[in-house]
Amino acid sequence: MPSLLELRSEHAPLLLVDAASARIQTGLLGSTPGSDRWAESEAEAGIGIFTCLASLAIDLAMVRALVFCDGPGSILGIRSAAMALRTWNVLQPRPMFRYGSLALVAHALNRPEAQIIADARRDTWHRYIIGRGLQRVAAAELFGPLIMPESFRHWAALPPGVVTTPYRLAGLFAAADRADLFTATDSPDAFLHEEPGYKTWTPQIHRAP
Repeated sequence: MPSLLELRSEHAPLLLVDAASARIQTGLLGSTPGSDRWAESEAEAGIGIFTCLASLAIDLAMVRALVFCDGPGSILGIRSAAMALRTWNVLQPRPMFRYGSLALVAHALNRPEAQIIADARRDTWHRYIIGRGLQRVAAAELFGPLIMPESFRHWAALPPGVVTTPYRLAGLFAAADRADLFTATDSPDAFLHEEPGYKTWTPQIHRAP
C-alpha cells in the first residue's frame, strides 16, 4: 500500500475526489503539497463533484492518476464519485487508487488509543483503530475516546462522549502523507464489509385455499 508521498513521486498530477461526507472535496495534487489546489461543494455529489472540477478548471487529459475515497461514508456520494472515475478511465486509462476515510483521520490524528467511528446503520458503527483496522461493531462495543469526522451523516443517536474532528482533506493529508493508505483498484466502488447476499424466490401458481 503506497503513501501519498509515493503517489506524488510516481503519478503526479493526481485528481482526488472525496464524496464520503456532506462536503464534496476535490483536489488536484502535484509533486509537492505547495502545488496542490482544492475545491469544495455543499451540493449533492452528482452536482458537487463537477462543480469542484469546474472551479479548479481541471484538464482531465493532463491527470496521470485518479484517487477516491471508498468509505465509510455516504454510499450515494461515494458511488457517484466511483462512477465518474470509471467513466474517465474508459476515456483515458490510467492508475486508480482508493483510500478509507476513517483510516485517513486516524493516521492524521495519530492517537492509537482512539476509535474513529461513523454510522453504519441498523444500530452498528464503523470503527477504525490504528493497528486493528476497520470493523463494524454494535454501539455497545464502542469504548475509550470516540471521534467522528464532521459532516458525516448519522441516523442513530451518537454514542456518549463522542467528539467530532474536522474532515478537511488538505490538512489531513498533510499530517498523514507518509501513512500507507492507498490501494490500487481497477473497479472503483463503495467499501462493503461483505458482499450482499440475495435469497432466491421460486415462482408458484397461486391456488385458492
